[in-house]
Formats: sequence, structure tokens, C-alpha cells
Amino acid sequence: METNDLDVLIIGAGLSGIGAARHLQQNCPDKSYAIIEARAAMGGTWDLFRYPGIRSDSDMYTLGYNFKPWTLPRSIADGPSIRDYIRATAVENGIDRHIRYQTRLVHADWSGSRKMWTVTLRDGQGQESQMRCNFLLMCTGYYDYAAGYTPEFPGVQNYQGQLIHPQHWPEQLDYRGKKVVIIGSGATAVTLVPAMAEQAAHVTMLQRSPSYVVSVPREDHLSNALRKVLPEKLVYRLARTRNVGLQQAFYKLSRAQPGLVRRLLLAQVRHQVGGDFDMQHFSPRYKPWDERLCAVPDGDLFAVLRSGRASVVTDQIDRFTAEGLRLASGKTLAADIIVTATGLQLQMMGGASLSIDGRSVDMARTMNYKGVMFRDIPNLAMVFGYTNASWTLKADLSAEYVCRLLRRMDQLGVRAATPRNHDPMVQERPFLEMASGYVQRAMARFPRQGSKAPWRVYQNYALDLMTLRYAPIEDGCMELSGPRSAPPAAVEVAPEAPASTAKKTPPRKARTAKKAVPAT
Repeated sequence: METNDLDVLIIGAGLSGIGAARHLQQNCPDKSYAIIEARAAMGGTWDLFRYPGIRSDSDMYTLGYNFKPWTLPRSIADGPSIRDYIRATAVENGIDRHIRYQTRLVHADWSGSRKMWTVTLRDGQGQESQMRCNFLLMCTGYYDYAAGYTPEFPGVQNYQGQLIHPQHWPEQLDYRGKKVVIIGSGATAVTLVPAMAEQAAHVTMLQRSPSYVVSVPREDHLSNALRKVLPEKLVYRLARTRNVGLQQAFYKLSRAQPGLVRRLLLAQVRHQVGGDFDMQHFSPRYKPWDERLCAVPDGDLFAVLRSGRASVVTDQIDRFTAEGLRLASGKTLAADIIVTATGLQLQMMGGASLSIDGRSVDMARTMNYKGVMFRDIPNLAMVFGYTNASWTLKADLSAEYVCRLLRRMDQLGVRAATPRNHDPMVQERPFLEMASGYVQRAMARFPRQGSKAPWRVYQNYALDLMTLRYAPIEDGCMELSGPRSAPPAAVEVAPEAPASTAKKTPPRKARTAKKAVPAT
């Protein structure tokens, strides 16, 4: 086994991992790091999913990084454009040279004496190796890349057509002139319907229950116009600030006045589909934002419904037949291709296991700290973006916080940062308070959140901005320990000094570990 020592090991080379590396290079340039990526290419979600029409469901002014403006005209971008954006960020900053591909994190064990993680890695050939790092930064997303979620459908073995899950889309699938049924009503389904309707004979979206669907502009015409007279970075900042504000305001209104927001959303759908359309197909039983809203650019889903090239059926599946589906109502749907857009399987940390001094850690028994770290687990952070706004807004803040924490540890000469809860009044709650099926299926395996700060996951950018970017590191819950060269009594834990007056860490000798880890 080969062992290398690093300051920071980033797991995952997707949108979050590449962004975290850029923040680390900018804010902690003396830290050595590497990125471990289980797949053969960077890009994460945006490299994995290849189904027709794959696109963002958030605008790129907020899904893009806070340090790299999105410059293409379309603010609701297609998957290949987002993948190119991630790759360009990596190449421009030399991050690509730090990535080791087809290498999966299997296990990580924290040594309290060394103040180091020893991680066990497995490559594509099944060979294992080890590395050591002081800080472990998980940027693996929150779902299982190996397989999506597909319910057990009665009679599925009898179906003679093609059965496809969007997470594993066949290359060169020919659906021209074919009858397609898409099972699902979420973001993937509403993306697939208009994309496949361009060539299919007919596309049917079969849903057990409706979702809230809202039409959004594909292009930000104001920002595109401002680019002609203002600097690119300024336009990006203005659009980003505006969109963050709108997202948060709409979410708060949805929570405060769900009846009003429901009427507004359904009125918009009615305007799009026409007065004779059966609105049961877009009238959910739950309140707005109990589940994530589905965005459709320029109302493309509604356009294909009006044209007759696609339709919506709200019913339940009785069983698969040789030709298609028989529904609980007794109706049948013939299908040459059935797409099971039935959701994701959530997974913590890419499926890796943890231990502390050899004792196994059950993540379901710990509690999240500031939406980034975990109670009683040293030097471990996880990037988990927003469910009610763009993922990258939280990813950027999380990476910035980790950099602030590392700098503060250097100022104090300590090696370990461990969140501790000293408040017996903090009550535990589910990590995500959403009604979505894919969330509910997994919450028992996820960490908990607390009933109040800093253990509460607020899903609020303004609050997280103040907490993660500006609030003191030492908040009464963050335990900083493990001096480099002095006994514990010699370490004075003082309030965080301003950047202009903070005592600088003496320069350290260059280490070979700082070199990029070569790709394999």
C-alpha cells in the first residue's frame, strides 16, 4: 500500500469538488490537496446524466460559482454546457492536475493521536491503497451514482419493450416514431417529455400524483442586454444578487401563504395549457415547497401538451403487460419504450464508511453542524447544497467556511476541529424536512439536524451567509484542539482576529505532498 500525507483530501470532482478546490487554492494557498473521483471523468451529475434535454432546473447565475461568471446567453443551461463550465474552471485553475480518477473512497479512520485521517481507496481494478490527510472534505453529492430508484412493478418481466432508467440512458437510443411512457412527475420527467416529444410518435407522462410546475424564462434578457454596456463580472453579480433575493422571497411567501402561492402557480399553469385542460394533472395535494418545484424553461412542457404530441395521465400502475401498462382505473397504455423517472436513491458520502480510532461511526446517530460538519467528528465536512434554491450557493459558502476554519486552526497552531453540543435543550429533527418520496426513504440513514443554531439546517442563504462567512469560528460549539508543538495548556483559544490584524502562521517548509496527485 502507498501512503501520502496531504492537508486536505476532496472526495468528488463534480460541481462541488471543483469549486471547493478553487476556494482552497485561493484562500489557503499553502495547503496541499488532492481530489479523488470514483468515475472516469469530472463533472459529477452533469457528466453522469445523459438523457434527452438534460438541463439545470436553477438559473446559472446562482448555480454557477461565485468566482466565475456564467457568460452564455441561456440562464437555464443544458447539461453539456454545465459540464464544459466545470471543466473550464478546473483547467483554468490547474485543478485537473490534482484529480485521481476511477478511485473510490472505501473507508476513512481518524487517529486522535496523529490528528489525521487514514483513507482506504479502491481503484477500478479493485486494488486498494491508503492516503493520509488532516482534513476530509466530502463533495460526493447526496445520491447513489450506481443506481437510481425503481419501484417493484408487478409483471415487469412480461414487458417486451425497452425499459430505461434516466440515470443509465443508453447511447444512441432511437425513439423516433415510437410510443413512449415516462413514469414520474418530477424534474426529470418534465424535462424528458418535451425533449422526447420532438421525435417520438407520442409521449405520455404517467404520474401517481402531480407536482407543482412553473414556467421560467430560458434566457435572462435583462442580463444579456446589460452585458453590452457593463463589465461581465458586474452583470453576473447583479443577476446573482437579484435571483437569490427572488428565490428566498418566493420560498418564504410559500411557507407563510401556501394557499396564495398555490393559486398563483395553478393560475400560471391554466394560462399555459388553456381553459379546457383537466387541471387535476397539475394540482398537487401538498403545499408549495413541501417538495421541490419543477421548473420548465419557456413553458416547453405546456407547449407539447397543447400541441397534442404529449399527454398527462394521473393514475396508478396495476401491472406491466407485454405491450405496456395496465392502470388501476382499468385503462391501458401501449408503449414501445417505458422510462422510469421514479427518482434517486440517496446516499451519504458516496457509500464510504467512517471510524474514529477504530470505532465505527454511525452517521444516522450524529447531528449536522451549520449544514457543513458533524457533531463529535473531527476535521470532516460535507458539501450539501440547497433544496429550495441553487445547490452551488450553499456549496460556495461551505467551501469558504472550511477555508476560514483551516486558517483559524493555523493561527492557533491546532490540528483538530470538532463540533460539540453542550446544550441539552437541542432537540433532534430529520436532516431534510421535505415530503418527497426519495427524501423520506433515506432520512433514517442520514444525520439529524438540531432544533436551533448552530445545529439547525435553515435552507436560507442570507442566514448561512452570516453564519458561514462572517460569524466567529469559536462559537461555543467548535472545539479546536491538538497543538502542533505545545501542550494543550499552552494553547490560548481567543476570539478570531480580523484579517488585517490576525497573527500570520510562520511559513512552512515545502513538502512533496503539495504536488498534484497524478491521474491514474
